[in-house]
Amino acid sequence: MPFLGQDWRSPGQSWVKTEDGWKKTTKDENETNNNVSERKSYCKEEHDKENLILSINYDVAAKKRKKDLLNNNTKIPYFHKDKWIYVHKGSTKERHGYCTLGEAFNRLDFCSAIKDTRRFNYVVRLLELIAKSQLPSLSGVAQKNYMNILERVVQKVLEDQQNVRPIKELLQTLYASLCSLVQDMGKSVLVGNINIWVHRMENILQWQQQLDNIQINRPTNTGMTFLDLPASLQLNIMHRLSDGRDLVSLGQVCPDLSVVTEDRLLWKKLCQYHFSDRQIRKRLMLSDKGHLEWKKMYFKLCRCYPHKEQYSDTLQFCTHCHILFWKDTNHPCTANNTESCCKAVSPQGFINLFKF
Repeated sequence: MPFLGQDWRSPGQSWVKTEDGWKKTTKDENETNNNVSERKSYCKEEHDKENLILSINYDVAAKKRKKDLLNNNTKIPYFHKDKWIYVHKGSTKERHGYCTLGEAFNRLDFCSAIKDTRRFNYVVRLLELIAKSQLPSLSGVAQKNYMNILERVVQKVLEDQQNVRPIKELLQTLYASLCSLVQDMGKSVLVGNINIWVHRMENILQWQQQLDNIQINRPTNTGMTFLDLPASLQLNIMHRLSDGRDLVSLGQVCPDLSVVTEDRLLWKKLCQYHFSDRQIRKRLMLSDKGHLEWKKMYFKLCRCYPHKEQYSDTLQFCTHCHILFWKDTNHPCTANNTESCCKAVSPQGFINLFKF
């Protein structure tokens, strides 16, 4: 039903809404209020415009900081420090997508792992396997993190003067792989500009030169040394070494150690530790006197078969919840007996987890 009476807010009368309600105003008051409202609206527009400019500048600065953080020339590399990741190979109702090798390499805390003596050789072996065949499968960020972690590994070796040979072999393998991959840059093999990878290859050559020029400092301790120990104790310590190349390097220190490192039982146990009896029988080598040449057999077996890998600490994989984590960290497992579900993951096993 239409309202037939006179509207108290109808045109011809000046009404202003206040906190106490609608009030009638005169013409002068109306003009004054209009001027005040115009000034307020103008100030509000200027304030909004200023806030908009500040927000745009903040977004630009944030993007620039993020770009600088991910840039190769930055002094602070881009690292994740997750203690565990969920390895899923397909989409489910709870999760969409799948976990890749590059994502796992980005998120797991490999930066802190290289500082741990127990995990250092494990990370170096993993870097070597990735350099041989898996580098093109990494994302651009993962490839950048790979080079950043490698730089930290080299810096640690130069500072500690330990594990020089494995790092030399790693750099040699990586440089050989990059030489072949850079030639196929037009086939989307590596992510990024070719000049970036050429610069990285130059860094690898520079690291190799630094490792070649490294000078091992003699210890300042004047107490008992390894050479002062009896031959039986020296031989007992040598039995703890799992790499025959270390025995060869140790034998080059002095003639006395050279005699100890030629012990046939020492090389026999080394062969039996790394290789099976069937593999050993296929590569038998006899001397002129009819004795087995265990030292020569060891290096021949190394060329034919992969040797046994031994690490103090490795990544663990839970078969119940499909979570990959470091051994000394916990993960949200729902199994009753978590120890039976967890198994050690070798560097090659780590890569095999992400093969589809």
